[in-house]
Amino acid sequence: MKLTPWKTMAAGALLILLANAAALIGVYLNRSGEADSRLTLSQRELTMPWGWGMAKENSGLALGLSWRVADANVGDYYGGYGNSGGTPEWLDAERMAALGFDTATMAEDNAGRRRGERQLPREILLVLELAGPAWQQAQERARQNAARHEAARLANADSKEFAEKAKRAQEQLNREENFSSRLFAIDAGLDRAALRARYPDRSRYLILKGTLRPRLVTYEKKTRLSGYVSALAVTQINVPHALRPLLEPALRTPRRMADDAGAHFEATLAVGQRLEPWLESVLVTR
Repeated sequence: MKLTPWKTMAAGALLILLANAAALIGVYLNRSGEADSRLTLSQRELTMPWGWGMAKENSGLALGLSWRVADANVGDYYGGYGNSGGTPEWLDAERMAALGFDTATMAEDNAGRRRGERQLPREILLVLELAGPAWQQAQERARQNAARHEAARLANADSKEFAEKAKRAQEQLNREENFSSRLFAIDAGLDRAALRARYPDRSRYLILKGTLRPRLVTYEKKTRLSGYVSALAVTQINVPHALRPLLEPALRTPRRMADDAGAHFEATLAVGQRLEPWLESVLVTR
């Protein structure tokens, strides 16, 4: 049957209506009932895209969810801003097997490594902790790293190399204490009810869907089986139209450097029954 231009337009309109209806139903199901968690985050965890404030027109506004992985396999302290994933300290072979990966096929030789790491990534449930022990440990590592490099600088007073390393370590400490995200991935599982029973504080722990793949990690000549947390299912949080007038004026001030936090604000992030987050409120503090 030959489609006339009118029928083609009608079919396109119907597809748009069906897609919008499906999206609205999804939102309704996600936000029905009590939220699974509700956290108060700041500009440290909800970040603006670079250059957004310099654009003349912005049809939409979304904040990036900044989260981190405590990775003990790096040789020196790293105080990054998050979102890049990593190999968690707490993710061992037993935990990987419980998450459905075939750990028996992985070995330290190259063939075993390739065979194991060819396993497809899996969707898992990731527990994220706000301003808890994982963040406190990251701060302590930064302090120890800065102290170690400062001691080396004092012992080598004429060395530009040691002075530069001490400066970078102090900058890393400053980022950790004042700018970097306090939201850390601390656990993973497949059973949402079991995870929530283990982490009942819904104002500190949120559960989101994430992606995990197996990895053999070698550090200081020791190899262990672990996994790489590479992504969250949702990393961009749309700002509702009603909240934009509160947030937009403060966000339009351009950030000049990585350590420039820009606007300071607090935002209530809720996570619904489908583990999809949304913004409920915003308070600009500076």
